[in-house]
Amino acid sequence: MKRRRGLVWLEPGGDPEAFPAAEDALDEPPGLVAAGGDLRPERLVAAYRRGLFPWYSPGQPILWWCPDPREVLFPTEFRRTRSLAKRERNAGFDVAEDRDFAAVIDACAAPRARDGGGTWITPEMREAYLELHRRGIAHSVEVRLGDELVGGLYGIRIGRVFFGESMFSREPDASKVALSSLVRRSVESGIELIDCQMHSHHLASLGSRSLPRAEFLQRLVELTRTG
Repeated sequence: MKRRRGLVWLEPGGDPEAFPAAEDALDEPPGLVAAGGDLRPERLVAAYRRGLFPWYSPGQPILWWCPDPREVLFPTEFRRTRSLAKRERNAGFDVAEDRDFAAVIDACAAPRARDGGGTWITPEMREAYLELHRRGIAHSVEVRLGDELVGGLYGIRIGRVFFGESMFSREPDASKVALSSLVRRSVESGIELIDCQMHSHHLASLGSRSLPRAEFLQRLVELTRTG
Protein backbone atom coordinates (compact mmCIF):
# COMPACT_ATOMS: atom_id res chain seq x y z
CA MET A 1 0.00 0.00 0.00
CA LYS A 2 1.16 3.53 -0.78
CA ARG A 3 -0.29 6.79 0.44
CA ARG A 4 -0.66 9.71 -1.96
CA ARG A 5 -2.13 12.96 -0.67
CA GLY A 6 -3.99 11.12 2.08
CA LEU A 7 -5.40 8.36 -0.15
CA VAL A 8 -4.10 4.80 0.13
CA TRP A 9 -3.26 3.15 -3.20
CA LEU A 10 -3.24 -0.63 -3.53
CA GLU A 11 -0.80 -2.54 -5.72
CA PRO A 12 -2.34 -4.68 -8.49
CA GLY A 13 -1.48 -8.30 -7.86
CA GLY A 14 -0.39 -7.55 -4.31
CA ASP A 15 -1.56 -9.03 -1.04
CA PRO A 16 -5.39 -9.27 -1.36
CA GLU A 17 -5.72 -8.70 2.38
CA ALA A 18 -3.77 -5.43 2.28
CA PHE A 19 -6.55 -2.91 2.91
CA PRO A 20 -6.44 0.06 5.24
CA ALA A 21 -9.00 0.05 8.05
CA ALA A 22 -12.45 1.15 6.96
CA GLU A 23 -12.49 3.55 9.90
CA ASP A 24 -9.74 5.50 8.13
CA ALA A 25 -12.03 6.44 5.23
CA LEU A 26 -11.62 9.96 3.89
CA ASP A 27 -14.00 12.72 4.87
CA GLU A 28 -13.90 14.04 1.29
CA PRO A 29 -15.12 12.31 -0.72
CA PRO A 30 -16.89 10.76 2.26
CA GLY A 31 -16.40 7.05 2.68
CA LEU A 32 -13.52 6.54 0.22
CA VAL A 33 -11.03 4.13 1.78
CA ALA A 34 -8.56 3.21 -0.98
CA ALA A 35 -7.92 3.18 -4.72
CA GLY A 36 -6.27 0.81 -7.17
CA GLY A 37 -5.58 -2.86 -6.73
CA ASP A 38 -7.57 -5.39 -8.72
CA LEU A 39 -10.83 -7.34 -8.70
CA ARG A 40 -9.48 -10.81 -8.00
CA PRO A 41 -11.97 -13.00 -6.10
CA GLU A 42 -9.66 -13.16 -3.09
CA ARG A 43 -9.41 -9.37 -2.90
CA LEU A 44 -13.13 -8.87 -3.33
CA VAL A 45 -13.97 -11.32 -0.56
CA ALA A 46 -11.36 -9.71 1.70
CA ALA A 47 -12.86 -6.29 0.96
CA TYR A 48 -16.43 -7.29 1.76
CA ARG A 49 -15.35 -8.93 5.01
CA ARG A 50 -13.91 -5.53 5.98
CA GLY A 51 -17.05 -3.65 4.98
CA LEU A 52 -15.60 -2.30 1.71
CA PHE A 53 -17.05 -2.49 -1.78
CA PRO A 54 -15.77 -1.34 -5.20
CA TRP A 55 -17.60 1.46 -6.98
CA TYR A 56 -16.14 3.53 -9.78
CA SER A 57 -16.87 4.82 -13.28
CA PRO A 58 -15.25 3.87 -16.59
CA GLY A 59 -11.88 5.59 -16.88
CA GLN A 60 -11.37 5.80 -13.12
CA PRO A 61 -9.13 3.57 -11.00
CA ILE A 62 -10.88 1.01 -8.82
CA LEU A 63 -12.26 2.87 -5.80
CA TRP A 64 -13.06 1.15 -2.50
CA TRP A 65 -15.77 2.59 -0.25
CA CYS A 66 -17.23 2.22 3.23
CA PRO A 67 -19.85 4.94 3.78
CA ASP A 68 -20.97 6.20 7.17
CA PRO A 69 -23.76 5.53 7.95
CA ARG A 70 -24.33 2.18 6.23
CA GLU A 71 -27.78 1.20 4.95
CA VAL A 72 -28.83 -2.32 5.93
CA LEU A 73 -31.93 -4.47 5.91
CA PHE A 74 -32.55 -7.02 8.62
CA PRO A 75 -34.70 -9.74 7.02
CA THR A 76 -37.04 -9.82 10.03
CA GLU A 77 -37.75 -6.11 9.52
CA PHE A 78 -38.75 -6.34 5.85
CA ARG A 79 -42.04 -4.58 5.13
CA ARG A 80 -44.10 -6.84 2.91
CA THR A 81 -47.14 -4.65 2.32
CA ARG A 82 -50.52 -6.03 1.39
CA SER A 83 -50.16 -4.62 -2.11
CA LEU A 84 -46.75 -6.30 -2.56
CA ALA A 85 -48.06 -9.61 -1.24
CA LYS A 86 -50.97 -9.34 -3.67
CA ARG A 87 -48.59 -8.68 -6.57
CA GLU A 88 -46.53 -11.70 -5.58
CA ARG A 89 -49.64 -13.89 -5.60
CA ASN A 90 -51.49 -12.55 -8.62
CA ALA A 91 -49.09 -10.88 -11.08
CA GLY A 92 -47.90 -14.14 -12.64
CA PHE A 93 -44.25 -13.67 -11.68
CA ASP A 94 -41.93 -16.66 -11.79
CA VAL A 95 -39.12 -16.18 -9.26
CA ALA A 96 -35.91 -18.23 -9.30
CA GLU A 97 -32.38 -18.06 -7.90
CA ASP A 98 -29.08 -18.43 -9.75
CA ARG A 99 -30.76 -19.53 -12.95
CA ASP A 100 -29.16 -16.82 -15.11
CA PHE A 101 -26.70 -14.69 -13.15
CA ALA A 102 -25.18 -13.22 -16.32
CA ALA A 103 -28.54 -11.95 -17.55
CA VAL A 104 -29.20 -10.24 -14.22
CA ILE A 105 -25.87 -8.44 -14.05
CA ASP A 106 -26.26 -7.38 -17.71
CA ALA A 107 -29.71 -5.97 -16.96
CA CYS A 108 -28.35 -4.10 -13.94
CA ALA A 109 -25.54 -2.73 -16.14
CA ALA A 110 -27.88 -1.43 -18.82
CA PRO A 111 -27.72 2.40 -19.05
CA ARG A 112 -30.46 4.14 -17.10
CA ALA A 113 -31.76 7.63 -17.69
CA ARG A 114 -31.63 8.47 -13.96
CA ASP A 115 -27.88 7.72 -14.03
CA GLY A 116 -27.29 9.97 -17.03
CA GLY A 117 -27.26 7.04 -19.42
CA GLY A 118 -24.10 5.53 -17.92
CA THR A 119 -23.25 2.54 -15.79
CA TRP A 120 -20.71 1.74 -13.07
CA ILE A 121 -20.73 -1.98 -13.91
CA THR A 122 -17.67 -2.03 -16.16
CA PRO A 123 -16.66 -5.09 -18.22
CA GLU A 124 -13.98 -5.96 -15.65
CA MET A 125 -16.52 -5.59 -12.85
CA ARG A 126 -18.93 -7.88 -14.71
CA GLU A 127 -16.29 -10.56 -15.20
CA ALA A 128 -15.19 -10.34 -11.58
CA TYR A 129 -18.69 -11.05 -10.26
CA LEU A 130 -19.27 -13.77 -12.83
CA GLU A 131 -16.16 -15.48 -11.43
CA LEU A 132 -17.52 -15.08 -7.90
CA HIS A 133 -20.74 -16.69 -9.11
CA ARG A 134 -18.82 -19.58 -10.64
CA ARG A 135 -17.21 -20.08 -7.23
CA GLY A 136 -20.57 -20.12 -5.47
CA ILE A 137 -20.06 -16.77 -3.72
CA ALA A 138 -22.17 -14.40 -5.85
CA HIS A 139 -25.88 -15.08 -6.31
CA SER A 140 -28.84 -13.69 -8.22
CA VAL A 141 -32.60 -13.60 -7.94
CA GLU A 142 -34.52 -13.52 -11.21
CA VAL A 143 -38.12 -12.45 -11.76
CA ARG A 144 -39.81 -13.43 -15.02
CA LEU A 145 -43.13 -12.89 -16.71
CA GLY A 146 -43.43 -15.76 -19.12
CA ASP A 147 -40.06 -16.02 -20.82
CA GLU A 148 -39.09 -12.38 -20.19
CA LEU A 149 -36.69 -11.36 -17.42
CA VAL A 150 -38.42 -8.35 -15.85
CA GLY A 151 -36.60 -7.87 -12.56
CA GLY A 152 -33.86 -9.13 -10.32
CA LEU A 153 -30.90 -8.46 -8.09
CA TYR A 154 -27.45 -9.82 -7.38
CA GLY A 155 -24.87 -9.74 -4.61
CA ILE A 156 -22.50 -11.93 -2.68
CA ARG A 157 -22.94 -14.03 0.43
CA ILE A 158 -20.29 -14.39 3.11
CA GLY A 159 -21.34 -16.18 6.26
CA ARG A 160 -24.64 -14.75 7.47
CA VAL A 161 -24.47 -11.58 5.38
CA PHE A 162 -25.76 -10.93 1.87
CA PHE A 163 -24.00 -7.95 0.34
CA GLY A 164 -26.43 -6.53 -2.21
CA GLU A 165 -24.86 -4.97 -5.27
CA SER A 166 -27.58 -3.92 -7.69
CA MET A 167 -31.19 -4.53 -8.70
CA PHE A 168 -33.34 -3.68 -11.70
CA SER A 169 -36.99 -3.64 -12.70
CA ARG A 170 -38.67 -3.63 -16.10
CA GLU A 171 -42.13 -4.25 -14.69
CA PRO A 172 -43.83 -2.47 -11.75
CA ASP A 173 -42.78 -4.02 -8.43
CA ALA A 174 -40.52 -6.64 -10.04
CA SER A 175 -37.45 -5.56 -8.03
CA LYS A 176 -39.54 -5.55 -4.84
CA VAL A 177 -40.63 -9.11 -5.60
CA ALA A 178 -36.97 -10.08 -6.08
CA LEU A 179 -36.04 -8.53 -2.73
CA SER A 180 -39.01 -10.15 -1.04
CA SER A 181 -37.84 -13.54 -2.34
CA LEU A 182 -34.31 -12.85 -1.11
CA VAL A 183 -35.68 -12.00 2.34
CA ARG A 184 -37.64 -15.26 2.52
CA ARG A 185 -34.58 -17.22 1.45
CA SER A 186 -32.46 -15.32 3.97
CA VAL A 187 -34.72 -16.29 6.86
CA GLU A 188 -34.63 -19.93 5.73
CA SER A 189 -30.86 -20.10 5.20
CA GLY A 190 -29.61 -18.11 8.19
CA ILE A 191 -28.75 -14.77 6.59
CA GLU A 192 -29.20 -12.16 9.32
CA LEU A 193 -28.22 -8.96 7.51
CA ILE A 194 -28.59 -7.65 3.95
CA ASP A 195 -26.14 -4.88 3.13
CA CYS A 196 -27.80 -2.18 1.01
CA GLN A 197 -24.72 0.11 1.01
CA MET A 198 -26.40 3.50 0.52
CA HIS A 199 -29.70 4.95 1.68
CA SER A 200 -32.57 5.25 -0.77
CA HIS A 201 -36.24 6.08 -0.20
CA HIS A 202 -37.17 2.94 -2.13
CA LEU A 203 -35.24 0.65 0.24
CA ALA A 204 -36.28 2.58 3.34
CA SER A 205 -39.93 2.07 2.39
CA LEU A 206 -39.24 -1.67 2.49
CA GLY A 207 -37.69 -1.60 5.95
CA SER A 208 -34.01 -0.75 5.53
CA ARG A 209 -32.32 1.49 8.08
CA SER A 210 -29.01 3.22 8.63
CA LEU A 211 -26.34 1.93 11.01
CA PRO A 212 -23.31 3.91 12.15
CA ARG A 213 -20.27 2.57 10.32
CA ALA A 214 -18.66 1.42 13.57
CA GLU A 215 -21.69 -0.68 14.48
CA PHE A 216 -21.91 -2.15 10.98
CA LEU A 217 -18.25 -3.17 11.04
CA GLN A 218 -18.62 -4.67 14.50
CA ARG A 219 -21.53 -6.81 13.32
CA LEU A 220 -19.54 -8.00 10.28
CA VAL A 221 -16.83 -9.51 12.46
CA GLU A 222 -19.29 -12.05 13.83
CA LEU A 223 -21.66 -12.44 10.90
CA THR A 224 -19.05 -13.09 8.20
CA ARG A 225 -17.49 -16.00 10.04
CA THR A 226 -18.06 -19.09 7.92
CA GLY A 227 -17.01 -21.71 10.45
